[in-house]
Formats: sequence, C-alpha cells, structure tokens
Amino acid sequence: MKESLEAPEPLDENAPLKPGEMKLESAEGPVRLTVGKDGSATMNMGSKGAISYKMDPATQSLHMEASKVTMAGFADMLTQFFSQTSGGGGRQVVDMTGLKGNYQVALDFAMADLISMARQAGVGVPMPAGGAAPAALPADAASDPSGASSLLAAVQALGLKLEQRKAVVEQLVIDHVEKTPTEN
Repeated sequence: MKESLEAPEPLDENAPLKPGEMKLESAEGPVRLTVGKDGSATMNMGSKGAISYKMDPATQSLHMEASKVTMAGFADMLTQFFSQTSGGGGRQVVDMTGLKGNYQVALDFAMADLISMARQAGVGVPMPAGGAAPAALPADAASDPSGASSLLAAVQALGLKLEQRKAVVEQLVIDHVEKTPTEN
C-alpha cells in the first residue's frame, strides 16, 4: 500500500455509459461498474477511487487492486467482499484509521479460501464441470475453514489491522410505504 499523489475525480452522473459499463447506486452515491470480456471487473466509486478484480486461473487466486482509493472506499470494498462471499450476511468494515489521503492497494486471495468462506456462510458454490472439485481447489481442506485468515493476512500485509468490535453505523430504516394509485 502506498499513497497516491493524485486524487480521484468525482463521477459525472450525466455522462453516457461506455460499452460494458453499468451504473449502480450505493449509499455513497453513483458507482460505475465495467465488466471485461476476460471476467475482470472495475468499480469506479468516483471520489472514493476505483477498484479492479480479476481471477487468475493459473494461480487459482483473485487479485484485487485499488487506485486512488480512500480508506473509507477500501473499507466499503472489504464490506462488499464480505457480503458477496457470505451470501449477504457479511460484517460491515468501518474505516477507523484516521488516514485522509488516497492510496494504491493490491490484495491477493486464494480461490480455495474464497470458496471456503462462501461455503462456511452457507452459500452454494457450484462444482466445476465433471462434478468433483479439482485437486488444485481444496476448499474444504483449507487451513482455516472460514477463509478469514487469508483475508486477515492479506490486509495485515498492507500494515492495516481488521479487528472485530462494535461501532456506530448510520442506517436508514423505512417503517411504512404507501403507493398512491395514478392514472395510466
């Protein structure tokens, strides 16, 4: 992890979508997601930075790289990652570093650990063609069945620490919604 000298640019909400690009809404505003033909994906969070994901079949790993990302953006990325690998029930990661700059960050996770994390959370992970898990993906035999040690090790290698604690998090609660009928 090293500090980026350039700040990210905010997204232009009115800019037309590029080929392969989707517009998503997040709690922090619009996000642009671009999916490549090679299976890679880039999420542009505007003023929070950009994050790219790519699976490498040769090394059986997922490479995540962020450029010009704030620590709040990095925490959001980890929250999304936990949510996706745990079927939506992941824990929220809150930035408590006090770091105000923008950073370049790169993380690598073993696919076996990712599959193990998903299975531990009850997410059905499909088997490869042929019905049996290949020897290169011993997800159930990973050293940590939850896969969490892989994530913790990757984050700690950046000089950061993930620790479980209670924190105040803003939430929007909708108690009631009414729809007024309108004419067609």
